[in-house]
Amino acid sequence: MSSLKHSIRLRFTLIFIGLMAALIVGLWAVNRWCLEGFYMREKVKDLEQAYAQVDTYVMEEQREGRNIAEEFQALDELWRSGQRDSTLENGLFRLIRDLNEKSNITMLIMDSANGTLISSERRGDFLSERFLRNVLGQNERPFQIVAKTDHYTLQQSFDPRNKSFYLECWGFLSDNATSVIMSMPVASIQESAELSNRLLAYIGLAVLACGSVLIYFATKMMISPIVSLTQLSERMSNLDFDAHYDGTASDEIGVLGHSMNFLSDRLRETIGELKTANLKLQQDIQEKTQIDEMRKEFIANVSHELKTPIALIQGYAEGLTEGMAQDPESRDYYCEVIMDEANKMNRMVKQLLTLSALESGKDVPVMERFQLSELIRGVLASAQILIEQKGVTVEFAPEDDCYVWADEFKIEEVVTNYLNNALNHVDDNRGIRIEICSREKDVVVSVFNTGKPIAPEDLPNLWTKFYKADKARTRAYGGSGIGLSIVKAIMDSHKQQCGVENVEDGVRFWFTLERAGS
Repeated sequence: MSSLKHSIRLRFTLIFIGLMAALIVGLWAVNRWCLEGFYMREKVKDLEQAYAQVDTYVMEEQREGRNIAEEFQALDELWRSGQRDSTLENGLFRLIRDLNEKSNITMLIMDSANGTLISSERRGDFLSERFLRNVLGQNERPFQIVAKTDHYTLQQSFDPRNKSFYLECWGFLSDNATSVIMSMPVASIQESAELSNRLLAYIGLAVLACGSVLIYFATKMMISPIVSLTQLSERMSNLDFDAHYDGTASDEIGVLGHSMNFLSDRLRETIGELKTANLKLQQDIQEKTQIDEMRKEFIANVSHELKTPIALIQGYAEGLTEGMAQDPESRDYYCEVIMDEANKMNRMVKQLLTLSALESGKDVPVMERFQLSELIRGVLASAQILIEQKGVTVEFAPEDDCYVWADEFKIEEVVTNYLNNALNHVDDNRGIRIEICSREKDVVVSVFNTGKPIAPEDLPNLWTKFYKADKARTRAYGGSGIGLSIVKAIMDSHKQQCGVENVEDGVRFWFTLERAGS
C-alpha cells in the first residue's frame, strides 16, 4: 500500500518536473535562437512605418500646394537663431520628433533642389555624410542589406563612434526630389539573450523547486482517496464487506468510492444468499446420500434376514418332496419348521410395513385419554404363558390413577416390544421389573431386566433398523432387529422420548408420555 502511494506521488511529481523543465528549456531555446530575428524584424518594421509616415506627409503637403523646402528653411532659421518654440514647429518636425522619442529613430530629410534640410539632431552633418557615402557607394564599413525597394534601401551597419550596430534606411521619397536617411541603434541581441536566458534559468529553477515541493505535498489530497479505495478493494477481495469508503467528494473518485460501497453491499447480500443456498444444497446432498445408504443398507438387511428362513423353508420343503420324512412325526416336524419360518417372515414384513407407515407420517397417532396401568396389566396377561415358559418373575407396582394422553394401541405395542426384549435378554436371575414414575407434566415408564450390560458403543445404535448387538443370540429367539426401531418411531410420532441405559445388575429401557388429569 505504501509503495503504491509513493509510486503515484513520485510519478505525479516527476511528470510535473518534466513538464516544467521542458517548458523552461523551450523558453530558453526560443529566447536563444528566435529573439534576435524577432527583434530585428520589429526594428525593420518600425523603420518601414516611419518612412511610410514621412512619405505620406510630404506627398500630401505637395498635393495641397505647400512648399516643404520653404518650411524647412524657415524652421532652420529659427533653429539657427536659437528659438525652440514648439508652437512654431510644423507637422513634419513634430512627426520626426515623435519617432525619435518613441522608437529612437534619428532622421535627416533634405531637399535636393536647394539643399535645405531638417534633422532630429541639432546638426545633421553626420547623417548627411553617411547619406552621401551610401549614394556614392563609398561606405567602407561592413554592412548587410536587410530590405531594398525602388525608393529606399534598409541595411544593417556598424557605427565606429560608439562601436555599436544600427539599422539604417536611406533613399528618396515618392517625389524623387526629397531624400531621407533614418538611423536606429540596434542593441547586442546575443548579449541581451544571454542575460535574458540567465534570468530565465534562475527564475525557472526557483519555480521548478517550489513547484516540485508543492506538487509533492498537493498530491496527498489526490492520493489519499485512491489509497482508501485500494484498501477497500483489498478487504473486499478477502470477502470483508464491512469496509466502506467514507469520502465526501463528488468528483470521479467520490463516485467510484460510492459505487464500490454499493458493490460491497450487493456482494455481501449475494454471497450470503449463495452460502445459504450452498448449505441447503450440501444438506440436500447429504440427506440424499444418507437415504441412498439407508436404502442400500435396508435392502441388504432385508435380504439377509429373509435369506435364512427362505433357505430353511426351501430345504425342508425339498425334504418333504423327496420323501425324506416317511413317518408322521418327521413330517410334522418338517411342517412345523416351515410354518415357524414363514411366521417369522410374515411378522417381519408386518413390522416393516408398520415402521414405514410411522416414518412416512401416514400412521398418525390417535390421541386419547386412558389409564396406563390397565394397559400394562393387559400386556402382562397376554404374555403370561411366555413368562411362565421362561420361568421369569415380573414385578409390577401399578398406579391406579395414572392417566395419560396417547394412542393406546401404539403404546401397547411399545410396552409389548420392551417386554419381549426383556424376556429375550434376561439372564439366569430371571428378573424383570416394570415401573411407572409420575412427574409434574409427564409419566416415565421403565422396563428393567437382569443381565449383562450393553456395550457403550452399541447403545446409540439399538434404535437403528436391523441392528443387533448380539446377532447369534438374536437369531436364537427369532428377533429381526426392527422392534426397537418401531418403538423409536412411535415415540417420535408422539413427540416424546425413549432411551436405554445400563444400571446395576441389568439394563433399563424407558419412555415418556404426556400426563393427563385423574
